[in-house]
Parts: sequence; C-alpha cells; structure tokens
Amino acid sequence: MAIIGGAAAVALSGAVIAGTALAGQPAKGDGAQNARTLADPGTISCPDVASGLPAVPASAKAEVDRNLALLQTQIQEANTRLKNTVGQGGPNFVNNAILGPLKDKRVSTIDRIAIAIGRKGTKPAGLDALAACTLTK
Repeated sequence: MAIIGGAAAVALSGAVIAGTALAGQPAKGDGAQNARTLADPGTISCPDVASGLPAVPASAKAEVDRNLALLQTQIQEANTRLKNTVGQGGPNFVNNAILGPLKDKRVSTIDRIAIAIGRKGTKPAGLDALAACTLTK
C-alpha cells in the first residue's frame, strides 16, 4: 500500500512541475501581440488640473499645491503599476485595476482642492471632468 501511495505522489508532483513550467507561456499565435505589449505598456495621461483652476486665494495656496503634487504622485504610481503588471489580467485589466482606481483617487484629490478654494472664495465647479485619465501608447 505504501508503494502505491508513493508512486501516486511522484506522478502527482511531476504533473505539478510540468504545469508550473508551462504556466505563463503565451498561447500559440499570440507571440507578436505579447511581444508588443511587453515591449511598451504605454503611459497614463491625465488632464492638467492646475490650468483648470480659478485664482487660488493665498490662504488656500499651500493646500492646493500639496494636492496638485499628490495628483502628480498618483500618476507616477499608476505608471509604475502599469509597467510592473505588463501581461497580467485580461483585456480590461488596465481599466479595472489601474485607470479606475486612479480616477477615484483623483476625484477625491480634486474635491479637496475645490473645497480649499471654496473656503475663502467661490468653490470651482466641474473640476471632476479632469479626473479621468487614459492610456496612451
């Protein structure tokens, strides 16, 4: 009985090794597309929020500047994630895992900018239209 169990374990581990060795291999006929994707994942491009702002009151300038810097950091992080996840996920991976969450972060940051301006002046409207980003190749 022990010999049969041992033989089954050896056969099973061989299947696991073979399956692991084949994992991550591109499907046949998919090589050119994969090579193109792996070579250049593209970059994230977002609208410039600073140019869409009205005059910023002096008392809000530091907070607005911090949030504008945060918007740039968010774009840099998204570009890093784009490069680090090349070849992962399906056809909607970039939209669902990178662009969607980036838009959500940008909406919050842009809202904080509008609130900061609105404390001492007129709160700008329509800035959320600047939140969505795209993938450019």
